[in-house]
Amino acid sequence: MPPISPLAPASFPDLPKVAGVRFATAAAGIKYKGRTDVMLAELAEGSTIAGVYTKSATRSAAVLDCQAKTGGAAAGKAAILVNSGNSNAFTGRNGIASVEAITAAAGKAFGIDPARIFTSSTGVIGEPLPHDRIIDKLNELGSSLSDDGIGAAAKAIMTTDTFPKGSFAVVDVDGKPVTISGIAKGSGMIAPDMATMLVYIFTDAKIGHAPLQAMVSAFADRTFNCITVDSDTSTSDTVIVGATGASGADATHDAAFAAALEQVMLDLALLVVRDGEGATKFVEVQVSGAANDADAKTVGLAIANSPLVKTAIAGEDANWGRIVMAVGKSGAMADRDRLSIRFGDIVVAENGWRAPSYSEDATSAYMRQQELVIGVDLGIGAGKAKVWTCDLTHGYIDINADYRS
Repeated sequence: MPPISPLAPASFPDLPKVAGVRFATAAAGIKYKGRTDVMLAELAEGSTIAGVYTKSATRSAAVLDCQAKTGGAAAGKAAILVNSGNSNAFTGRNGIASVEAITAAAGKAFGIDPARIFTSSTGVIGEPLPHDRIIDKLNELGSSLSDDGIGAAAKAIMTTDTFPKGSFAVVDVDGKPVTISGIAKGSGMIAPDMATMLVYIFTDAKIGHAPLQAMVSAFADRTFNCITVDSDTSTSDTVIVGATGASGADATHDAAFAAALEQVMLDLALLVVRDGEGATKFVEVQVSGAANDADAKTVGLAIANSPLVKTAIAGEDANWGRIVMAVGKSGAMADRDRLSIRFGDIVVAENGWRAPSYSEDATSAYMRQQELVIGVDLGIGAGKAKVWTCDLTHGYIDINADYRS
């Protein structure tokens, strides 16, 4: 295992149990030896399932299957079955056959309609999935289900991750406590297009598919779709939210629940950035003054995805000219003479040129911090956006140069 990211939180959170959800993990030996690589989450009868998935034209068989099933009738139990080490992507008919074999066998083993079994696979692309190894572990998974196994589940879905990722919230809905607990995996091949990772969030709120789906889709655009590590979009992006309704609290129109769900999604998204492959710096890009919010996001992503910007950050180089370059190439409406740039609270450029107060020493000192803010104001309108990224170091090359071999 690679060393834990220097940006990692001090510990994995003590995620609260969600009534109506049980977890199990197993070591199937799909790629990794001596570690768990399969996770099962079982959801109570009548659970609502919502999801958002990658828009990649080469998305995996598992993603296509989940997309087809999301929004189906909330009848009977549901299950999420995830493996790491092999993405079952670009595997042709074999990929479809693997998904069908796993869901059919799991349906029989757990007494769940295969139409309510959602699978995900993450890892190497282009290798047939040894699905028999997963099927061989189904009885073990079914017999070891526990309502406090979410922490182990977070570890089982990791690939190049250096730490498991989790977040939670507990809110009051109609006088009843409602719990939200979520886990995620993601470290490389991270770029906005729904986002590039696997995320599973569970709540005991009572809410139908349509309103839950609307929330998840809207919040994904402000969270997972605003992160980037390396500008590459995966074939396996999946975010699934399951609501068991066990609390009895109707969250359909509850603002506190919506805000808590969005915060959990944002927390998980930012944890993915903090585990960016080889990352040593966490960066928030704040864009304001754009013609509209869409333009602001475009500019933010141009900055966050620029290898020149990211390597300058890695080298702690106050090269703000690369920010100017990224704004100019973004395609968004911009006016050179209205542009201003700041690093933290330090104004480095304004009114289209270097700020009179600019201090190279102060800016260089700021760049040595582990967490940075790059602010850009286009001076055109009221559009604004935030995007999160990390630096680009030689560690990223080390991880990805021999990932498959």
